Amino acid sequence: MSRPPLPPFTRETAAQKARMAEDAWNSRDPVRVSLAYTEDSRWRNRSEVFQGREAIVAFLARKWEREQDYRLIKDLWAFDGNRIAVRFQYEWHDAGGQWYRSYGNEQWEFDEHGLMRRREASINDIMIAGKDRRFHWAAPGPRPADVPGLGTDPF
Repeated sequence: MSRPPLPPFTRETAAQKARMAEDAWNSRDPVRVSLAYTEDSRWRNRSEVFQGREAIVAFLARKWEREQDYRLIKDLWAFDGNRIAVRFQYEWHDAGGQWYRSYGNEQWEFDEHGLMRRREASINDIMIAGKDRRFHWAAPGPRPADVPGLGTDPF
């Protein structure tokens, strides 16, 4: 299976890969998201470390059960060869209705078929009031074209 764009990445293809990942994650479909990763993909997400598509699906199902009304924006940070780094923000609320904005960085490494074989994510959460939310498009679903990305000031 091939998942273009393929490495080595240019600025344009790295940004395209980041937007494709954003759109997939905003679907909140764990199986769809898992298909962008190798069968034996290795992940570090916060303090969790695991490997393989089945583990990815299980992790994402748990994540989106807890992180309700999730909306994500990713922004290309850097790229080189088969690696891409992104920064991101996402908003969500817990079962009690408390809203959060999560900030972080991810480092990605791809195989020659364009599948991600390694993902490392560092994430921090802050509580926000519902009135302070920034991301208001209908979800699940991709960010509309008229909703800006992170720009130069993610905070």
